[in-house]
Amino acid sequence: MSKKHSMLILPGDGIGPEAMVEVKKIVAWLEEHKSLEFDISEDSVGGAAYDQYGTSLADHTLEKAKEVDAVMFGAVGGPKWDGVDYDKRPEAGLLKLRKELNLFANLRPALCFEPLVDASSLKPELVSGLDIMILRELTGGVYFGEPRGITELSNGQRRGVNTQVYETYEIHRAAHVAFDLAGKRSGRVTSVEKANVMESGLLWREEVNIIAKDYPNIKLDHMYADNCAMQLVRTPKQFDVILTDNLFGDMLSDIAAMLTGSLGMLPSASLGELGKGALYEPVHGSAPDIAGQGIANPIATILSFAMALRYTYNEGDAADLIEEAVNDVLANDIRTADINQPGMTLVSTSEMGNHIVDAMQKLES
Repeated sequence: MSKKHSMLILPGDGIGPEAMVEVKKIVAWLEEHKSLEFDISEDSVGGAAYDQYGTSLADHTLEKAKEVDAVMFGAVGGPKWDGVDYDKRPEAGLLKLRKELNLFANLRPALCFEPLVDASSLKPELVSGLDIMILRELTGGVYFGEPRGITELSNGQRRGVNTQVYETYEIHRAAHVAFDLAGKRSGRVTSVEKANVMESGLLWREEVNIIAKDYPNIKLDHMYADNCAMQLVRTPKQFDVILTDNLFGDMLSDIAAMLTGSLGMLPSASLGELGKGALYEPVHGSAPDIAGQGIANPIATILSFAMALRYTYNEGDAADLIEEAVNDVLANDIRTADINQPGMTLVSTSEMGNHIVDAMQKLES
């Protein structure tokens, strides 16, 4: 009998809940047709949790997240909660989840499906066949470093301080994940920092070089972050795995995202130590301007679930099936509004989910 896969679903705010409905359709299909078993619970996070519990991540929700194999996360935020205290804002719930679950490695694939080559802002020859994996260190760096804050100075000026800080172990564990990933891909790692002007960047480069000695079959290059940003829009296919810190990873992964044509297409995974928790979420935000209209693209959330199947549940065949089904639907010119072009079939969020499930059925027939 197959192992039952435990999962906590946190749909969140904006378009998160409607995209997550489509994931549930795929879960149901896998249970019926592939004999996979899931033990699923659901709770609130972000603004929805603030409305329900008075905080963006309730203690009992965090405890649930610690008990399951993986968390499926939608999106958080919206203008409704702009005035909420900083520590209770919707985004604080996501940051706390990452920190408390010790999810230090954020995997952001930038994969251009062939039917969407023309949707990219770059020339087709630059993005056709694009397949980059960005590994962003997630729990250190300037977003968490101390001291931080805004202070009033005696001369009437104000000072804002954020501290970029890394320790050896944080760099080592992220680097190990990057080299392991590269070993399953094209065998190349590009480590990105600003070692020319930042001591934390110099430490990053030196420590990555130490870990590289354990992976003699992986080719390691170093690149400054500003040059990497330029190269991503110049010749993006030169990259395989990009390893970088929290701040630069935040920026570079968004640049890479637009190479593929739409943020609505891109999944992500946040991983900790092997077998000790994971969080999967689409790259796009909560998009409150289109929430509830049934026009959001659910593919990024669906592909995030495929990543969960691959990296947490060891169900690679099921992940391949979902990804192939998505490609087939796109190849048949079926589009949500964000990726639609003249002459193609415009569908709703729910219809896109149905088409992907139908494509999975056909592939299995």
